Amino acid sequence: MFEPDFGAFAADYDAGRPRLVVTRLVGDLETPVSAYLKLSRERAGSTFLLESVEGGAARGRYSMIGLDPDVLFRAVGDKAEINRDALTDKNAFAPCDTPPLVALRRLIAESAIPASGPQLPPMAAGVFGYLGYDMVRQMERLAPAKEDRIGVADALLMRPTIMVVFDTVRDEISIVTPVRPRPGVTAKAAYEAALARLDGIVATLEAPLDHRDAGCDPQMLTAEPVSNTPKPRFLEMVERAKEYIRAGDIFQVVLSQRFTAPFELPAFALYRALRRVNPAPFLCFLDFGAFQIVCSSPEILVRAAEGKVTIRPIAGTRWRSEEKAEDERLAAELLADEKERAEHLMLLDLGRNDVGRVAKTGTVRVTDSFAIERYSHVMHIVSNVEGELDEARFDCIDALAAGFPAGTVSGAPKVRAMEIIDELETDKRGIYGGCIGYFGSAGQMDTCIVLRTAIVKDGKMHVQAGAGVVYDSEPEYENRECVNKAKALFRAAEEAVRFAARARRGQ
Repeated sequence: MFEPDFGAFAADYDAGRPRLVVTRLVGDLETPVSAYLKLSRERAGSTFLLESVEGGAARGRYSMIGLDPDVLFRAVGDKAEINRDALTDKNAFAPCDTPPLVALRRLIAESAIPASGPQLPPMAAGVFGYLGYDMVRQMERLAPAKEDRIGVADALLMRPTIMVVFDTVRDEISIVTPVRPRPGVTAKAAYEAALARLDGIVATLEAPLDHRDAGCDPQMLTAEPVSNTPKPRFLEMVERAKEYIRAGDIFQVVLSQRFTAPFELPAFALYRALRRVNPAPFLCFLDFGAFQIVCSSPEILVRAAEGKVTIRPIAGTRWRSEEKAEDERLAAELLADEKERAEHLMLLDLGRNDVGRVAKTGTVRVTDSFAIERYSHVMHIVSNVEGELDEARFDCIDALAAGFPAGTVSGAPKVRAMEIIDELETDKRGIYGGCIGYFGSAGQMDTCIVLRTAIVKDGKMHVQAGAGVVYDSEPEYENRECVNKAKALFRAAEEAVRFAARARRGQ
């Protein structure tokens, strides 16, 4: 069964209005991972899988797969490019005549599809991808970025023509294709093409999963991860940051380093391992062909939906215990730690300020304060800040810019902290500290911070991790925190290699 029927579709199409065409399947025999493996195997274009395996219904209800984008958007520095022929030529980019954020705002506006017909998840269509940390230079006056040693765009987003959305509450899979009126294409032809796209996806999902070997020779990591910042240099960075704190320039700054190791397996093998060893509310796999992003983020950056803006700062960490009593003791210890509380309060105040920049006066509220949120290996102190978006003056791009980048990856005051990051860190940050998410076709936005994330490119994986430096920070501890945060990704890499080796032996 397809929705809407042809009559309703044609009425909108002939009036120049875009529509979403959808069919639904029972979702009890398919998983997002198996569906992605089936659907992405023979596709050459950009694809993604966004899911969650932990958390409550608000964060864990939906998982989504995006396929066959008709538009690609990318930005490097103050230049943006757009490819409107992505279905036939992935390299057909043309320069935009406006700054990147203006060009992105235009793309989001032209991708809007008014809500109508069947009730669909908020991410049923839209623009999906990432904005790297250095996109902040389009929002604030900062010095030019340092050298990019990895070679990825500052922002890269896609507009899928197929979305496969899993709803775990309704146990349902929605397969959605947006249809936009085109000159010379009749409503009948457009509708039939949409049904053919949906039929093709259904046929692929109903077929058995092909368990062919990926054609690679799994080997253990040939070397330990190497940091782009030697330890003595990082310790010096922390001491220099503390000098700025003592001088009153800042209260806190987050200093990071990037770790690189060989990784020859398909990037999706790393994603499958990461979702097992380090599950988190935001699990992301984005395949742009030349490189892939594998992410397990615990933290939203900014969410805008139903007229509300949300920022959810996370700061303060303890490793979890398998013993319940010890786990509770560690939680109490974390909440009693004056340094952790002071750092979290700083970021909570920053979150209130960020929401207040785009919210209606008097609507900013802290709805959750100093709560403990538990994940598979760690627990964090978490707060939640909300406000009513002043939609007469601001849109979702404004809301994103108000909170970008998160204080948890920059510091406070934010702009001065970013200036110090530019001075002290070794390389351009790239995607680390930016965001992954979507701008929905009905005006909503949801983004997570790029943390616990690897870029897989040219046979290597790159993982960046940071530590919050405050007045009484110990340099050795902050360096160790960076190493420990990066470990989850490299543990996942080792797990992926072991799994591939077992699969090869079993053939």
